[in-house]
Amino acid sequence: MAIRTRSALLGAAACAALLAVEWFAAFHVGFFRHADQSIYQQFGDLQTHTGVESVAHWLVSVFDPNPYVYLVVAVLAVTLLRRRPWSACAVLAIVLGASVSTELLKHVVTAPRAGSLFPGGISPVSPSSWPSGHSTAAMALVLAAVIAVPARLRPAAAALGAVLAVAVGYSVLATGIHYPSDVLGGFLMATMWALATVAALRVAERWRPSPGRWDREQVSIRAALGAPGAVLLAALVLTVIVLISHPHDVVSYARAHEAFVIGATGIAALGLALSTGVLLSVRR
Repeated sequence: MAIRTRSALLGAAACAALLAVEWFAAFHVGFFRHADQSIYQQFGDLQTHTGVESVAHWLVSVFDPNPYVYLVVAVLAVTLLRRRPWSACAVLAIVLGASVSTELLKHVVTAPRAGSLFPGGISPVSPSSWPSGHSTAAMALVLAAVIAVPARLRPAAAALGAVLAVAVGYSVLATGIHYPSDVLGGFLMATMWALATVAALRVAERWRPSPGRWDREQVSIRAALGAPGAVLLAALVLTVIVLISHPHDVVSYARAHEAFVIGATGIAALGLALSTGVLLSVRR
């Protein structure tokens, strides 16, 4: 087995293991369950801002089943126009595999979570919320697009796609339909399927080479890391600008919403890391 194929499989196995650990922590470890609810509550405070709430609801609706189909068709069309049959198979495998697995897992692990921070100890989130279907769909679409587009566009697709997936993750929290652990579970599910698909594609290409190889074009390590690095730099610059312009307000808000800051940072870091990992796995 080639090193890159083995690496992709190991990455998929690592995602599966993290998925199991994350589920256990969210459902059975008091500290993590409390943190989950604290972050959820503080994201819910965003609903007091009309503009944020309307954008969040719109982003969530984009990844409802009906509009999502058209987004998947658009990504699939890219592979067909580029005459990349294996890429088309990959797009379908990632999107369908991740979505179906998430829906099945929702029913397998359905259980009410104790809501110690909520009135009456009753959680406002559905017992079958883990993992988040919207977060799974967003990350699966992003990772499928990384494989579908030409190599020179993959770093930008991974970086900008991560921003989109993270925005959807924030939105399902702001609208109150999911916990942070649900979002992380969705991201891991989509990445597991993407890495497993990359491994399968490499095996398939050796078994039956295609005229239009999905991985024929090369992406340098510098280019692969450049776009995600640019996103991190932009976020850092924006943070510094906001901090300089309103230092007292920013510090006061961060102290009063520590869970929000930690949760938002963690979701963003995981989203960018996972998309970059898949990008590196498809380098020739």
